Amino acid sequence: MSLSSDIKEYALALGYDRVGFTTAERFTTYEAELSERLDMYSWATGSDWGLIKGADPKSTLPEARSLVVTVFDYHRHTYPQELIGKVGRAYQSLGGVPPIPIHRARYRLLKEFLEKAGCSTGKPVFDPPVRLAAARAGITDYGKNTFAFAGESGSFIVMSTLVVDKELEYDAPTIQIGCPEKCNLCIEACPTGALYEPLKIDPRRCIAYNSYNAPGSWFGGTQTVLPVQIREQMGTWIYGCDECQQACPRNRQRLRATLPPNPYLEHMAGEFDLQKLVNMSDEHFGRVFQLLNYVDNKRYLQRNAAVALGNQGDTEAVPVLAEAMCSPDEPLRGHAAWALGKIGGADARRILESCLSRDDSEYMRGEISAALAR
Repeated sequence: MSLSSDIKEYALALGYDRVGFTTAERFTTYEAELSERLDMYSWATGSDWGLIKGADPKSTLPEARSLVVTVFDYHRHTYPQELIGKVGRAYQSLGGVPPIPIHRARYRLLKEFLEKAGCSTGKPVFDPPVRLAAARAGITDYGKNTFAFAGESGSFIVMSTLVVDKELEYDAPTIQIGCPEKCNLCIEACPTGALYEPLKIDPRRCIAYNSYNAPGSWFGGTQTVLPVQIREQMGTWIYGCDECQQACPRNRQRLRATLPPNPYLEHMAGEFDLQKLVNMSDEHFGRVFQLLNYVDNKRYLQRNAAVALGNQGDTEAVPVLAEAMCSPDEPLRGHAAWALGKIGGADARRILESCLSRDDSEYMRGEISAALAR
């Protein structure tokens, strides 16, 4: 067998669903797209994320010749109703650290296999654009919502790339849109208009981006306060968003399939009760963090949960939000004030007026005044 056949066989044995190979040529189209829209992607093109630098696989390995690209279908089970509409399926399926999820172990094992086979894999400083790499390696195509799709798995997949210094047997590219020509359901379903045309997204308006674009997060970002124009449109999403994937006909078969439950998710679902999250302890956050990839500070999940309670409009949440108004954390107080204004009613107004009279923060006075005005 050839090296290419050995790699594919081993990767499939690890549990990957698809494996493909492409050249390590520079992703010039991707580079040009980012350069044309730097205003939208400035948060991810600096020294920390360096998305443009990732367009050249040789930034990872100067002697790069090929990319090994894998696809893993993560939608193999049902998701608890308590988590649907709150946490994106990808995060429910993949988890964060600790514990180290199994897909990271697969990646490590494949990397070790390549190195034992005589391949140098370099140090992954700037990852290649994985969606484009997967299409160039012939294992996915594109959806109009910018997601990669892999046959019956739909867009519920996670992809990874490894750069190697060996030439492999390259697969035929599938860089194409696999959606019906007249279908725009994903674009119509986007609550914020982040998807503004096929294959075009403004991440600054994306619910998922806003849910974890926070200082100090692994994802990066500087946004302590959620934009007012985004809050109502976030609904009950506190981490990620699945709206455009749920609307896509190409995902319909998987969404309607009868799948086994996930015991771990069933066990964890109760931890994501919105009222519990708003004023959660560090210990509570330590438990829910196991499902989160980016945010490592509880204040941002608390902030998002407060907004979600406001959007639910349930007056039973007023005492919980009143407690949050006493928090030393300004962003939590500010978003709790917004939520109280959204819920409305005499009790919410009384709490807001009381806090306005004693809170010296200019930011808080602005949030509370706006909440009272609504």
